[in-house]
Amino acid sequence: MTSDHDSDVPEDEEAGRTTAPQSPYTNRQVGIGFAVLAVGLLVAFAVPLLL
Repeated sequence: MTSDHDSDVPEDEEAGRTTAPQSPYTNRQVGIGFAVLAVGLLVAFAVPLLL
């Protein structure tokens, strides 16, 4: 059976792919996400209030 899309990746390699919401993530990645959130909130709220 052939694939319905054009891809340079063989079909057997495509089966191993996952999408981000389904992929597990580490505590380090969660920590980085919270750090990015904190900086974003600081820029969005604290800096304008100080000016």
